[in-house]
Parts: sequence; structure tokens; C-alpha cells
Amino acid sequence: MDLTPGQWADSPQALDLLEDLDSQAVIADKAYDTNAIVKGLTAQGIQVVIPPKSSRLDQRPYDENLYADRNKIERFFNRLKGYRRVATRYDKTASSFLAFIHLACTLIWLR
Repeated sequence: MDLTPGQWADSPQALDLLEDLDSQAVIADKAYDTNAIVKGLTAQGIQVVIPPKSSRLDQRPYDENLYADRNKIERFFNRLKGYRRVATRYDKTASSFLAFIHLACTLIWLR
């Protein structure tokens, strides 16, 4: 797959992953600020909480308070990756991996 400059990282797959999403809002960083993603989410009636890139000519508004909560999510995933078993995926089966994810999440929330 050849990527054009506007399609770096995960953004080409984002629309497929977000299709038929049952959510009120999507919070993402500037890498996901593409016209296609914004238009696709808006068409589904989902609030777009993605800060506009500085190179965007039309600087659209976004909910800065809701975007600040993204930091909590990032910190949670960093704690989750602190468990080597999760970070390196030691488990062979998906069900065993998911079971340990549930256990690790419970341990994090109990702290």
C-alpha cells in the first residue's frame, strides 16, 4: 500500500474501524484530523473531538475540556503496558490474553 503524505500512521484505517460506531464522541490527536475522518464521523452523528492541524486553513472548533480527558486514557494504557505479559503478548490464545487484560485492568483500578 502506497501512502500519500496525508495518510501517515493509522489514519487510513480509522474510518473502517469507526464505521457503525455506537458512541457520542471520538477523541483523537491531530494525526486523525483529516477531512474524510471528520466528514465520516459527522455523518454518523458522532461529535469529533480532534484538534485541527496547524496547517488546516479552516480551523474548526473542538471541545477542549473533553479533549483533556484523552490524557487519562493515555496514562491508563501506559499503566496497562507496564505488565510485561500484556506488552509482549505472552498468551497464545486470545481468550487467555483477554482474561489477563481484565485482571490487569482490575488491579489498576484497585490501586
